[in-house]
Amino acid sequence: MTDQTASPAARAVLREFIAFLRQPRILVPLNLRAEGQARRWAWLTLLLVFGLLAVLLPLIGAWQKAFNLPAPNAFDGIGAAWLVPTVVLIAPPIEELLFRGWQRGSASALWLLACAVTASAVLLTLTSPDKALLAAGLLLGALVATPIGWFVLRKRPAPLGWFARGFPVIFYLAAAVFALFHLTNYPRVSLLAVPLVLPQLWAALVLGYIRQRIGLPAGILAHMVANACSIGLALATGG
Repeated sequence: MTDQTASPAARAVLREFIAFLRQPRILVPLNLRAEGQARRWAWLTLLLVFGLLAVLLPLIGAWQKAFNLPAPNAFDGIGAAWLVPTVVLIAPPIEELLFRGWQRGSASALWLLACAVTASAVLLTLTSPDKALLAAGLLLGALVATPIGWFVLRKRPAPLGWFARGFPVIFYLAAAVFALFHLTNYPRVSLLAVPLVLPQLWAALVLGYIRQRIGLPAGILAHMVANACSIGLALATGG
């Protein structure tokens, strides 16, 4: 690919992305093996990484210094040998499945999301010993219901009507939740800390589009690349 063809291709991908952000919609995703999709993925991943490393991380670094905000401590308990595998190989698939795996809006995908949310709520709320039996029962019920519901609903791949109609709001809400979820990376949460998750908001927008345009595996791979670049920069600079 020559420089003359690279620039128009990059501009076309950027225009498509901006158009999607103006009116998010459920797309029929192609995969990385389809013609032109590997190139599109590469440009979108470059856009994701550039936005993170060249724009947002320097800005939040300045914000942290200006208001004396703490650095993230989410991985302080992870040994050095596990840090890179956890951030690059383990976290991206889990986060993509949880936050964007269901964004096609099919009945089976939304069922899996509902079961995951229910199980998470049980683990977070029923923590006292006197509620252990109830928690175990609910988790067992979710474990049994999850595959049964998926098996029944799997032959309905089309997005549900209400989901398709509300997708623009759902898309941005999911991106906001993904970003705000990463406030848990910090030891103190305050309104001043909210701008610190702008990188995650940017990632959610780009990865959400990749998920719709190219597919979930492409989104997972882009997430891995972005995390690898971010942690590589952090380790190289001691940040």
